[in-house]
Amino acid sequence: MPLPIEDYAIVGDTETAALIGRDGSVDWLCLPRFDSPACFAALLGDESHGRWLLGPADEAVSTRRYVGHSAVLETTHRTATGSVRVVDAMPVNDGRADLVRRVTGVEGTVRMRHEWIVRFGYGRISPWVRRVDVHGTRVISAVAGPDRLNLRGDRLPHAADHVHADEFDVSAGDELTFTTTWLPSHRPPARPLETDHRLVDTLEAHERWAARCSYDGPHREAVLRSLLTLRLLTHSGTGGIVAAPTTSLPEDFGGERNWDYRYCWLRDAALTLEAFLACGYSGEARLWRDWLLRAVAGDPCDLQVMYAVDGGRDLPERELDHLPGYAGSRPVRIGNAAVAQRQTDVLGEVMAALHIARELGLEDSHDSWALQRALVDELADTWEKPDNGLWEIRGPQQRFTHSRVMVWVAFDRAVRAVEEHGLTGSVERWRALRDEVRAEVLDRGFDESRNTFTQHYDTAAVDASLLVLPTVGFIDGDDPRMLGTIEAIEAELTENGFLLRYRTETGVDGLSGEEHPFLACSFWLVSAYAQAGRLDDAGTLMERLLTLPNDVGLLPEEYDPVRQRFVGNFPQAFSHLTLVGAAIHLEAAVAASRGGAL
Repeated sequence: MPLPIEDYAIVGDTETAALIGRDGSVDWLCLPRFDSPACFAALLGDESHGRWLLGPADEAVSTRRYVGHSAVLETTHRTATGSVRVVDAMPVNDGRADLVRRVTGVEGTVRMRHEWIVRFGYGRISPWVRRVDVHGTRVISAVAGPDRLNLRGDRLPHAADHVHADEFDVSAGDELTFTTTWLPSHRPPARPLETDHRLVDTLEAHERWAARCSYDGPHREAVLRSLLTLRLLTHSGTGGIVAAPTTSLPEDFGGERNWDYRYCWLRDAALTLEAFLACGYSGEARLWRDWLLRAVAGDPCDLQVMYAVDGGRDLPERELDHLPGYAGSRPVRIGNAAVAQRQTDVLGEVMAALHIARELGLEDSHDSWALQRALVDELADTWEKPDNGLWEIRGPQQRFTHSRVMVWVAFDRAVRAVEEHGLTGSVERWRALRDEVRAEVLDRGFDESRNTFTQHYDTAAVDASLLVLPTVGFIDGDDPRMLGTIEAIEAELTENGFLLRYRTETGVDGLSGEEHPFLACSFWLVSAYAQAGRLDDAGTLMERLLTLPNDVGLLPEEYDPVRQRFVGNFPQAFSHLTLVGAAIHLEAAVAASRGGAL
């Protein structure tokens, strides 16, 4: 059986990230980028598909934490004979791709197991492995095609049956350090990493970034850990923000709902940007805006909903038949066919995020506003078409209410850019379309008999995405129509105390199988409660949601409340950014209520 998803933690260098199990096994790592092929892929198979294990050989009780406000992971393993501490980190800001693992004896003696099993190409390719001297140090070098991994360490494992393995004792006071370094196979080997210096620098870099957080309200530690996680998912070189560092962790165990999230969705990235901006991180806005300009450059009608980390457009979806999948969930997919979908809401999220950045003083360059203006003009010609919606349904396209509301947002923020910031554009046309879209939504996307907005124009069903209508300014949170929508969503989408996105049995998404509660939706409900004045309900739900992060503060896409286990790709940006938003909305609502009482 695989480790539960909640037993993993993430370490990263803001260019890629590794998932490390509680047992000390690196079971997922793509190098050198988030969307590169994995060289350790046991997460979606077993050890034969590649892993790097550094853990106790005997039964142990293991506890973990991040060191301070950093992404440096510290795991303590306690066995019957002693305890050791393992520190895992990926140094940042040095243009390299290294994973450092250091084991230190704390008390007694612990027998350690070390396995280094490299399988390039998502666990399919066994490399040419040999021992070589590099800059006066003996290393194990694994090469296949364009990739090379070098393992350095105080004690190198031995080869047997295409596996490098070793067992050794670590006593109190002992310290052994190992590093795995990626580099292109055609380049000379990198010099040894100055591990002591780089570990200190990395800790300090994380702490400096965390210290910039301006949020000082309730649940600050959970907010800050979420922000740090979102930072790990942001490529520091390109500015691309990935939805998650993994692919094909299932939404339905044993089923087909397995997707590749290692790409940059405009929607998710824009919402991540809003979370950063709300907490004082304005520099991230400029970095992402520049990525956006490069990624979508060209004809506005060619706008995609997602891009590669470097802004690349070609993300063909294919299945990896050699991998059995997490818990037997197949197919394992790389690439994502949703790249070709029409998702009309996306520009609304982008324009909303850039509007917030503008309000906070990030001035538009000539190019950035020219791009926004061209995209809004293109939307003005095409907004009436049905789409696949933010949930990327693979069934027939619909006129989704959420999508239409975000069309309204796009036109509204464009109008305000002209009216409030002196920019130029087709403001009269945009203003007229804003009014037209709003009238259409209120006419066709609202069910007067049930007093609720609906998922799309041809259904009576609701959708959790409707909860964001007050947040984006379409309707007041305490408007009777919004109060009725909240009540309908509570009644129809609540499952064991948490919210589903929608009811899969309606067949709207064109897929078989079922889903579990989608965590972002429950955080949206906290925000909706707060904006509706239901502060007790908001606080109660927020407290319940904050019992869900694992022992190091990470969240998945979905949660199974019956089996109490994580579901879906992990860690998930959408879950963490909505946690941040819920905390901010709740704090603001509580402060407003106290001000009103005074």
